[in-house]
Amino acid sequence: MTEIESPAHRVAVIGTGAVGSAVTRRLLTGGHEVVVWNRTASRSAGLVAEGALPAGSIGEAASSGTLILLTLTDYAAVRQCLAALDTDLSERTVIGMYTGTADDARRAARRVTALGAHYLDAGIQAAPEMIGTDAATILYSGSRSAFERHRTTLELLSRPRFVGEAPQAAAVWDLALFGVWYDAQLGLLRALDTVRETGIDIAEFSDTAATQLGHVVTGIPTAVSELLQAAYPAGPATLTEHLTVVRHLIELRSGGRLGDGGLPAVAARIEALIADGRGDEGLTATAG
Repeated sequence: MTEIESPAHRVAVIGTGAVGSAVTRRLLTGGHEVVVWNRTASRSAGLVAEGALPAGSIGEAASSGTLILLTLTDYAAVRQCLAALDTDLSERTVIGMYTGTADDARRAARRVTALGAHYLDAGIQAAPEMIGTDAATILYSGSRSAFERHRTTLELLSRPRFVGEAPQAAAVWDLALFGVWYDAQLGLLRALDTVRETGIDIAEFSDTAATQLGHVVTGIPTAVSELLQAAYPAGPATLTEHLTVVRHLIELRSGGRLGDGGLPAVAARIEALIADGRGDEGLTATAG
């Protein structure tokens, strides 16, 4: 296979799973030339038939354009791919498009920087079928100049949002958003399981649960303001009053299939604040 030249508008996509395939197709329809590489070459055959250019090696793919997208399943795959590269990637930008941790992002950034390239980490808040639609949001962090340089291309994939120059910012933002969903969803499931065990009609209970979740949503601006100002008024209850309820919940959830939601640690934090003379403050103080 002849070596692929490197025009500025060409993008390399390394990893052609569900996300990589969706990204490649959107870039092709957006007028970009796209070079693809996958460890199992046959998995890229469909994309090649649609107009993508196949690379014979990961090094050839990485050298083929100024923008390199690592659309891989996890950091283990990213690490393996980056370790296989020994090419000077100066003036190129590498974007890690995978779900990983803050440490994963920092390690990837160090390796990419050592290769001479700029690094962006990406948190994909979208399913593969949403790529290229207004419903998709992709978070980016790392090199701001690289983000601005490739913004037009990134806008083909989603509404791009730059969230910080620390390479791990997108990973933290992404995982924290997942955490909001998991905390709310598991909290709901924990409550439904608990009341069902008592013989309560969970459909009837769910109406009141929806109201409680609504209070959390409407209270977001207040919580943010209190954290920014480091002022924690009692609101509906003081920490001393919250502690009583939290202890009751710990007892109620004891032995539950979904655990206690980490409430003992919360109780310990509240107890420490009360011991420090802050019992009249509100619940936001636990994160202050």
